[in-house]
Amino acid sequence: MRPARGTALVTGAARGIGRALAVALAGEGFDVAVHYHRSAADAQETAALCRARGVQALTLPADVTVPAQARALVQQAHGAFAGSGGLAVLVNNVGNYIHRPLLDLTDEQWADMLGSNLTATFATCQAAAPLLRARGWGRMVNLGYAGAAQLVARPGIVPYAIAKAGVLQLSRSLGQVLAGSGVSVNVVSPGVIETSVSQPVAQIPAGRVGTVQEVVDAALYFVRASDYVTGQELEVAGGWNL
Repeated sequence: MRPARGTALVTGAARGIGRALAVALAGEGFDVAVHYHRSAADAQETAALCRARGVQALTLPADVTVPAQARALVQQAHGAFAGSGGLAVLVNNVGNYIHRPLLDLTDEQWADMLGSNLTATFATCQAAAPLLRARGWGRMVNLGYAGAAQLVARPGIVPYAIAKAGVLQLSRSLGQVLAGSGVSVNVVSPGVIETSVSQPVAQIPAGRVGTVQEVVDAALYFVRASDYVTGQELEVAGGWNL
């Protein structure tokens, strides 16, 4: 049974999909920790939207590509609200994207793709796991990428594809490790969404881009589902990359 109260931490929640996820979780009754890196004003706006849904909300800055900061962020969110019972939901939304020819990639771009998409997810999940297991209920939802499970060449997005494949492997492994504890770990993998940098509609069988709300609905499914649903990936992609 889901606890009456709890805190949801959403990384990269200042705007876009992250903001929508944070506000939706507020609508589910969770107090919300809104993570941001540089967009303080936008994060404050997200927090205000969450409070308008009758919950507590605050903003927490961190560079989650630095594992120590990512782990500290989880601890801060866990202790943010008196009476909430601590962390209940972790949504890893942070993840930069770059489209660049493989042989033109810089070391910095490679490190940023792996750091923001995979290392940050590893560090926050590792810090959150014992907290969620101790309360006997918890949901981790990690944002992936539609098609990451397919080991095919993607020369324009190599480090991004590697990182998202790693998120899938990490999530499946965590799901097995935490099975039976009341904690689930799952992946929502968007395809081409209305906020996407590129929008190759002609390649999408559904004939349109996806909406932010469709991504949010998929994440809420995993939050609401029992912990027997774990280690799973749900693509929100309109048939793209099948």
